[in-house]
Amino acid sequence: MVDVQGQLAAVTREIADEETDGYAARVQTLAQTYPSPIDDVWDAVTTASRIARWFQPISGDLRAGGRYQIENNAGGEIQECAPPKDGAAHYKATWEYGGGVTWLTVRLTAEGAEATRLELEHVARTDDVPPGFWETYGPGATGVGWDGGLLGLSLHLAGGGAGPSPAEAEAWAFTDEGRAFYRGAADAWGAAHAASGADPADAARAAGNTYAFYTGQTADE
Repeated sequence: MVDVQGQLAAVTREIADEETDGYAARVQTLAQTYPSPIDDVWDAVTTASRIARWFQPISGDLRAGGRYQIENNAGGEIQECAPPKDGAAHYKATWEYGGGVTWLTVRLTAEGAEATRLELEHVARTDDVPPGFWETYGPGATGVGWDGGLLGLSLHLAGGGAGPSPAEAEAWAFTDEGRAFYRGAADAWGAAHAASGADPADAARAAGNTYAFYTGQTADE
């Protein structure tokens, strides 16, 4: 059993329009605090054998300057990699998928000896988003996927490195419990979208479309 509402409430979500390297960009940020020390969380998000147990199998040279490839998903270059020091750590990487390039930053901050705040930032150039895509799906198109990743990491850390496999997690998305999670995550991104200045009705409609995309349900189910 997954505490769906507890997990959804544990994540903060923000959207901002910024300028990055002279380009207009949308910045999506998620954050969650885990009851695990920073060294363990860092190992979980940077070690191939552990990433495969809560996200997807990954291959490549997982260090600064190396390239990675997630099975049936994105690949890219690891631009920075700073292991834990003085209670902080981070890595930056390109996220290359479907011919497009976006940018990912993961930051860890120790909150005492036994808890760690993880912040994930995903940046996309506004002009690189296909016409109509943002209007149809809004931030949930990528945000809901990252919500699933944070849930997988939460279960992995809580299970002492075990937790459901990626295949089990994919099947879970089509259970009643899984659909409730994706409905809640899509709606949470809809709320963040509206909070960023979008029309609430447009944000809600995009959230429904995102939910339907992830679960195969209709937007109002």
